[in-house]
Amino acid sequence: MKNLIIFCIRTTKPDLSIRAKINKILSDYGDLIIARTGIPYQQKKCCVITLVVDATTNEIGILTGKLGMIRGVTVKSAMCKGV
Repeated sequence: MKNLIIFCIRTTKPDLSIRAKINKILSDYGDLIIARTGIPYQQKKCCVITLVVDATTNEIGILTGKLGMIRGVTVKSAMCKGV
């Protein structure tokens, strides 16, 4: 069963290598992503990416795990079951 998930991804070191890693992972899972917004937050010297994803719990776990393994990246998610 698929679930609607909202991700918030925060990078504390917005350099090109981190962006490239994030973009590669998000591209690999692009068929699950419904919406994506990236916002640079200059005052806090970070970037915030929000995602809306339609995925199974296994797919969510894999995506969260891959993103969370990148140094300088924090991932939080909220799930809406049965949407």
